[in-house]
Amino acid sequence: MDKMTLTRMEFYGYHGVFEEERKLGQRFYVDLDMLIDLYPAGSTDDLTQSVNYAEVFYTVKEVVEKRSFQLIETLAENIASAVLDNYTKINEVTVRVIKPHPPFDIHFQGVTVEIRRPRR
Repeated sequence: MDKMTLTRMEFYGYHGVFEEERKLGQRFYVDLDMLIDLYPAGSTDDLTQSVNYAEVFYTVKEVVEKRSFQLIETLAENIASAVLDNYTKINEVTVRVIKPHPPFDIHFQGVTVEIRRPRR
């Protein structure tokens, strides 16, 4: 199976366990790996035979920026569901949600959650 990847999509969302995170918001990055048969599109140069990655971007944006979750695990699950529900050509999706600046009094680059969900 072929793969289409959207890397480091940047959004501003209101997710977190702490009230101030859900009130003030923060930056999130999302990566998607989508397993899809790219041969029909590649051999015909026909976008309708593929998945429009700009549309996928806006689907993810809708989930990240219009909803609020305590856990980035829940955010990842909702992104995976939205992608699989809206794009039937995608057979499996891997979602990475990166929270680059968690509100802790310790120093590290961030936290990442990664899930892989097949079409059922």
